[in-house]
Amino acid sequence: MTRYWTPRAVVFGIIAVAGLVGTWTYNAIAIIERTDFLGDWFNNGPAVGSLTTDLLVMAVAGGAFIVIEGRRLGMRHLWAYIVFSGLTAIAFTFPLFLMNRERHLERQRQHAAAHGHEAEPGASGQGSTVPA
Repeated sequence: MTRYWTPRAVVFGIIAVAGLVGTWTYNAIAIIERTDFLGDWFNNGPAVGSLTTDLLVMAVAGGAFIVIEGRRLGMRHLWAYIVFSGLTAIAFTFPLFLMNRERHLERQRQHAAAHGHEAEPGASGQGSTVPA
């Protein structure tokens, strides 16, 4: 169970849980109170508009990073992070991706060590990767 869990993976996992709990606490309140969630999000003045734009641009950049980095490393099911970010929160799915990325890199490092290879640059997040 603890195989491939690095300290960085644990930190990203904790951040993912905090992102899920934090966002869905407010989502649940909005659902219970039957508020106009999207109306509140888009129509509450320039400050909210600024935060909305900030979040959307970060979500697009995060989604691009997930696809580009995930493909580079040979990770699977990248589409799930994108889809579930709309159903849960990017504050959950992006750190979840980072957690799984760390675990993937650690698996590559252990695979390389077990087969007598030095970890290639991709195993530390740079350059090409060792096949899993």
